[in-house]
Amino acid sequence: MPGTPDTLFALAAGATETAAIDGISAAGADPALMAHTPSADAEILAYGRPVRAPVVPVSPTGCPTPAVVTRAVRERVEFGAVVLDAGLAEPTGAPTVDVGAGPGGNVRDPEPVPDAGGVFADARRFGADLPAARLVLAETIPGGTTTAMGVLAALGERRAVSSSLPENPLELKREVVREGLDASGLDRGDLAGQPTEAIRRMGDPVLATVAGVAVGALEAGTDVLLAGGTQLATAGALVRHAGVTSDLELATTSFVAGDDSADVRALAADNDLALTVTDPGFERRDDHPAMAAYLAGEAKEGVGMGGALALADEGGVGTDSVREAVAEVYDRVTEREVAP
Repeated sequence: MPGTPDTLFALAAGATETAAIDGISAAGADPALMAHTPSADAEILAYGRPVRAPVVPVSPTGCPTPAVVTRAVRERVEFGAVVLDAGLAEPTGAPTVDVGAGPGGNVRDPEPVPDAGGVFADARRFGADLPAARLVLAETIPGGTTTAMGVLAALGERRAVSSSLPENPLELKREVVREGLDASGLDRGDLAGQPTEAIRRMGDPVLATVAGVAVGALEAGTDVLLAGGTQLATAGALVRHAGVTSDLELATTSFVAGDDSADVRALAADNDLALTVTDPGFERRDDHPAMAAYLAGEAKEGVGMGGALALADEGGVGTDSVREAVAEVYDRVTEREVAP
């Protein structure tokens, strides 16, 4: 099996009450079970299937979590993985590292992440101590693109975010962010250069975790690849607003890069993030339900899918092999009967 022995894949998994706003997220077929999605994603990354979480993460139309793709790559490319409990709302069977985060509140509240500073500091220490030459950072948090938009607004950056839905509900997200800014007494750009304050008042605990780990790792001389779409680009903006100017990469999927409403290329360029776009070639298996769903515009990114595909490419694993593994993991995950 090809491997990247000096690479560590870190998944920050958490929750925000923002996800409960109707129409914001497709991360879960049943909204009542959405809180279990990050926990299940962590288990799929660790074990190849959910083991404790009472849900197989699928969208309302049956599109599987991007964790299926990331796990598929991990079964073709050897790399270490760690899960960070970045505010999980429900327990997970995957081993986790605690950074002191609780679940995030609603972005329309004045202070949705009251412990943002402490989480960032703990995550920064963790990132500085990681024994890896290269760190790949990923996220799983339903509702996270809306909180990312809130943070971008507070920082004064362009408010460009993607969506797990085929049609990006941008107007809804903008209205939610406007309400959040009003509740926090903020105007756009008021918190430029204040990354933890932007997270505390407009963000989520996963952003605090990812940005903190990235800053600590970069300060320690570790190469960092942000694996994801506009949420990870937002983490990159937070790194820059923390005053860190080190080289920083962003790897995302062709599904996000092809989403004009997301404008991830401009967001990456604004913050000096070297962008890699990965294409799994799912159109060659458009008869498969999972791959057809991605081609229809669902999910697009998450759980480090774009970064995992980049690792596959670097490891010399072709897209035919990746697609074969995706089908295998999809069958394994969806065959499991899950009790309500």
